[in-house]
Order: sequence, then structure tokens, then C-alpha cells
Amino acid sequence: MSENLSAQLSQLRSQISTIIVGKETQIADSLACLLAGGHLLIEDVPGVGKTTLAHALAVSLGLQFSRVQFTADLMPSDLVGVSVFERQREGFTFHPGPVFAQVLLADEINRAGPKTQSALLEAMEEQQVTVDGETRALPKPFFVIATQNPSEQLGTYPLPESQLDRFLMCITLGYPDAKAERGLLNGADRRDLMAALRPVMTNAQLAEAMAAVRAVHVSDALLDYLQALIAATRSGRWFVEGLSPRAGIGVLRLARARALLAGREFVTPDDLQALLPQAIAHRLVPVHGAGRGRREQVRAMVQAVPLP
Repeated sequence: MSENLSAQLSQLRSQISTIIVGKETQIADSLACLLAGGHLLIEDVPGVGKTTLAHALAVSLGLQFSRVQFTADLMPSDLVGVSVFERQREGFTFHPGPVFAQVLLADEINRAGPKTQSALLEAMEEQQVTVDGETRALPKPFFVIATQNPSEQLGTYPLPESQLDRFLMCITLGYPDAKAERGLLNGADRRDLMAALRPVMTNAQLAEAMAAVRAVHVSDALLDYLQALIAATRSGRWFVEGLSPRAGIGVLRLARARALLAGREFVTPDDLQALLPQAIAHRLVPVHGAGRGRREQVRAMVQAVPLP
């Protein structure tokens, strides 16, 4: 990894940290998810900075940003676009929807009905949409950041397992600590700070960083450890069903991205252990009677699996 790329990634994290105060770990996870070519789900209560984080990421990377507020009456055509008949042209003209952006913020995704939620599936997996029988490619990179309110809140629809599996990582921001909250109360308005943000990287530099992720070295011993962790999820001791091969490949991409952000050209077991709760907990259901939440169950499993 070049010194220039390392400096750019460090500057990127620092700039976003001026907007999202006291959440360095979540910022690093978000950037790792983007560099790994995945999609991010942020689950938390309203008002803790989910939308602000998504916007700060897009602006700092110089990417085209689009936001959709998901509601119960949102239709799939509101998301992907619609063909409209124009009399002057004597034909239909396609009007693209907000999904045609490099960073799409799907705000409160679980407030929309299942039909609209499923409209994102093809876009997230294939980076294309099909409207009126014609397939249209989406911009590159294409990064979906979805926010989700806790399922116990009124007016929410649980995301189906097939859609949850499309998200490479699921994070929570949580409330700020006392020091960070005092800074928010005494500091400038977040909207004013957002208006002053400038891109830190170009599209070409972002593409270079994503290519550098694929070049990060992974040893055979670390692959053995990852396979042992995947096998543990399938053993029936911890979870009802285990990780799919696609999930395992995604975890490895995330580990490479995390190593790159740390300035290393190789992955360590610490990379896997640090990201696993955010990378796999949303895909798994603990066995009955476990007495733990999903992330706590993942951490317990990691502690029980020995290093090779």
C-alpha cells in the first residue's frame, strides 16, 4: 500500500470523525464495508446520527448521493424509476429513480412494505435494475446504506432473511458518551459542518483503494481459523443455521479492508474477531434457550473457537 493511499484513508476517517463524534469504531466499520464492496445496515433508535454518517461518507468520498425516506406507501417505482409516455416523442421515456446513485441512503427501510423492500434485492446483488423488461446498470461504485429502527417500534416490517443477507455488515451507533455529547451540545450545528465538507478522495482514488483491499495478504493459517469459525456457526451448538459460503467470502473481504485501514498489508486474527459480530450476527439466529442476543452469541462462539 502506498503512503499516499494510507494518508488519504487516514484523512478520510479524521474528516468524518469531525461530524460523527466519538464513534471511531463505527466509522472504521462503515469504511471497511464500502472498501469491501458491500452494503451497510445501521440499526438504532432515531436521532443518533445514522443519516448524518451516510451523508458524511458520500460527501467525503465525492460520490453522488441520494436519499429515500421509506414509508408504508412507498412503491417500487418510487425507488427504481418509471417509464412515462411523452406525446412529443410519441413514445415512453424512462425517468430514473433515486436508486441510480453511487451512495443510496434507504432511510428507515423497515417502515416500507415487503414489496418495496424486495425492489432493492436485484440492485444490491447485481448492481442493476430491470424496469419494463429492460435491464439498466447502476453507477459504480454502488453502495447502499440502509437505516433501520428497532423492530419493537410501531409501523415497522421485519426485513426478510434474503435481504438481511445482502448486507455485508450491520452496525449500531448507540448514544454518545458524556464527553462526545458535551461536544455536540457546545459545538457547531451538524448541518453547518456538513456544508463545509469537501471530498477527500476522487473516484479513481477510491477505485485504487478498493483494488488494494483485494491485494491484502491472507495466510493459510488465517484461512484455517476462518473456516473453523464458519464451521462453528454450522455445528448446531450456537445457531439454528450456519453461515453461507457467500457470507464467509464477505467476512474475508471485510477483514482485508480492516487491515488496509489499519495500514497493514496482511490480515490478523484480531481483524476477524473484531468484525465478526457486525458481519455475521444479523444473518444468524441463536439456538433456543441460549439466553443471549445475536452479537453476544457470536462473541461467545469466537471465544470458544481456538486459534489454529
